[in-house]
Amino acid sequence: MEHADAVVVGSGFGGSVAAYRLAEAGQSVVLLERGQPYPPGAFPRSPAEMGRAFWDPDAGLHGMFDVWRFKGCDSVVSAGLGGGSLIYANVLLRKDENWFVHDRPLPGGGYERWPVSRADLDPHYDAVEKMLGATPYPLDQVPFDDTPKTHAMQDAAAELGLESTLPPLAVSFASEPGGTPALSLPIADAGYGNLHGVPRRTCRLCGECDIGCNEGAKNSLDHTYLSAAAHHGADIRTSHEVKALRPRPGGGYEVDYVHHEDLTAGKSRPAVRTITCDRLILGAGTYGTTFLLLRSRDAFPGLSDALGTRFSGNGDLLTFLMRARDRNRVRPLNASRGPVITTAIRLPDELDGVPDAGRGAYIQDGGYPGFTDWIVDGLDVGGDFERAVKFLWDRFTDLFRDAPDTNLSKEISELIGDGALTVSSLPLLGMGRDAADGRLHLKDGRLAADWTAETSEELFSRVRKTMQRIADVLGADYADNPMWFRKRIITVHPLGGAPMGTHPGEGVCDAFGEVFGFPGLYIADGAAIPGAVGPNPSLTIAAQADRLATRLLEDASAQRSAAGSGTTVPSTTGAEPAWGAGSPDGAGNGSAYGPDSGSRGGTRGPSAVAADRTSLSFTEEMKGFVTYGETDPRIGELAGDRRGLSFRLTITAEDTDGFLAEPDHEARAEGWVDASGHGGRRPVEEGTFNLFVEPEDDRDGAEERRLMKYRLFYTDGAGERRTLSGVKHVRHGPATRIWSETSTLYVRVLDGHVGEDEEDGAEVVAAGVLQIQLTDFARQLTTFRTSGPDGMEKLLSFGRFFAGELWEVYGPDFA
Repeated sequence: MEHADAVVVGSGFGGSVAAYRLAEAGQSVVLLERGQPYPPGAFPRSPAEMGRAFWDPDAGLHGMFDVWRFKGCDSVVSAGLGGGSLIYANVLLRKDENWFVHDRPLPGGGYERWPVSRADLDPHYDAVEKMLGATPYPLDQVPFDDTPKTHAMQDAAAELGLESTLPPLAVSFASEPGGTPALSLPIADAGYGNLHGVPRRTCRLCGECDIGCNEGAKNSLDHTYLSAAAHHGADIRTSHEVKALRPRPGGGYEVDYVHHEDLTAGKSRPAVRTITCDRLILGAGTYGTTFLLLRSRDAFPGLSDALGTRFSGNGDLLTFLMRARDRNRVRPLNASRGPVITTAIRLPDELDGVPDAGRGAYIQDGGYPGFTDWIVDGLDVGGDFERAVKFLWDRFTDLFRDAPDTNLSKEISELIGDGALTVSSLPLLGMGRDAADGRLHLKDGRLAADWTAETSEELFSRVRKTMQRIADVLGADYADNPMWFRKRIITVHPLGGAPMGTHPGEGVCDAFGEVFGFPGLYIADGAAIPGAVGPNPSLTIAAQADRLATRLLEDASAQRSAAGSGTTVPSTTGAEPAWGAGSPDGAGNGSAYGPDSGSRGGTRGPSAVAADRTSLSFTEEMKGFVTYGETDPRIGELAGDRRGLSFRLTITAEDTDGFLAEPDHEARAEGWVDASGHGGRRPVEEGTFNLFVEPEDDRDGAEERRLMKYRLFYTDGAGERRTLSGVKHVRHGPATRIWSETSTLYVRVLDGHVGEDEEDGAEVVAAGVLQIQLTDFARQLTTFRTSGPDGMEKLLSFGRFFAGELWEVYGPDFA
């Protein structure tokens, strides 16, 4: 049976990123994509082509648009090499920092919890933005300044006192990064080639982003991550649809799939084939991944009951502005000129400190393709009218009965026929933090969804009212989506179904996408997102996949290292050894971190120790914020211009007995420091850790106080030598303070490599606070390991020492 190190299912924003990262690290990767490749020039345009551009293999349709009908919403997703990037509108917005919520009540009960933070994702946002060539629309340059809809949106935002931006877009406006924007220029090769082998040209402002860019101006995943993955040896297979999953006896997974070799074969059933792998990464999209897990559930005993929950449409709402006028004259909006989206208007959230604001949202300009001749000149009025009446009647009757088939691809294909209905003047696209209280499940073997707009009606009402105000400013008529009369929406951003959580009772997978109870099984796509992102979710999905890949590679390195040294990596599930115990060398030798990050190769591994000594090591990860130019950690943590800072360290005591006996209790610290905006992830060149050190002075009751100290030397992205100096203060007091004090590190970033005795005169570059998140602490407990004689006894000695010191500080004062 065919076997690979990793099988990736799907080529969207999760699968593509994971496939590239694993292939770049030297793993054998097979990516299975159900859809076809679409090189520039291959996207459908004629009525005949558009009529078959839908996905329903049972009906002989293998096209790009996969349209679904559910209770409360309709949805459009993509089938093709590059997944949703083929039909999305290129927007790369980061999830707002304050919108990473914890324990926010849901209307129907339960809570929305994000086990990751903005600080966790910022370095991965950086990596994805670089790979996808994120750049704002060049409105200040000719001929891009002639984009009426962009100016109209900016005018409306200014009139209403709202914040508007030109969001980063994954579009090439210039031949190369940093070049001068111009229309239809040849795009320079990125260095890893292009798997299509077809030349690309810069954006020509045709408004065709959502139906596939025939110029190749979109930096879609096939032109970026997938081409880079192929360059590094990934085996990318199109028209390969996965049908079932199951654990493999002895470890790993088996994947059943079919190959749609003859796309004209109609309803003929292709043969089912099987491939096995050590690690399985699901990136088939919210619907695809959840459907596969639901259908294969019997093969995964103990899979979390959270499967199918936390479904959301990311607050998507489509409305229209028509017949805009300015001083009784027609105001041109010309929605077909430019990329589909150029502008984003942000509605603040109550979490931003705006009282009674409710849940936040974004409103963006829409667009439609510049070509319309075939819609008008080729319109078969009689035939289209008859098909439209039949389609509308069927939809009307569906409102009052349970329709057995939730897939609308065949029906819409028949509706379009040889033509299509026209579009309105300027669509407005809303999205925001709706309630993730929907549920995906199987009904008669088909995917079904229970979701309603009613629990998020306050959000939708706010977005609609703001859109109406925009219409008033622009002198336009406002029109809701025709389906809004039944409070139905169309979402292109479905999320949830296999959400991440802190434990199996809360989510299907952990904060790194690994499925609870099934080591090596990962969820890399929108199914893992535990609630609405707010802005367009593509960038967040890709950043989370990049973070997943980083951890997977580090853990794989740890597994190999442990196997080579004869030690056992503890299992996170209590069963067989798991991928996920942390890397002994901190950074993970041989791991890769994003394109051209300059941080490959990891750090030194543990040095050899005397044969009669026993070493002990564990891995710790902390994250938080610092402010550059600030010297007080408490102030630096809360300042408005703070930046993310984190580290992941492997702490190694070469001689456990000596470590426990010495008053400084000093161990070696190796790994990486990740400073957002200051070079990203950088290896620790030299580091020390001191556990429960007694202070030298006797102020503030020092005899009842202990310190945990960290000193890490590294070099930032500008080549400047830096020292991270951190301390945890463990003071006498009630036991309820144990967690807060042992998990809170006050840090200062110093200029140069500064020893402890030199610190008083050193320049402080930044200051802030880092913390251990509960999920990282739980993972840390699985990373303790020993090497040498009497390993278990030494581990118990360490535990007794740790507990004893805590008792000394927090225990009752019998005197």
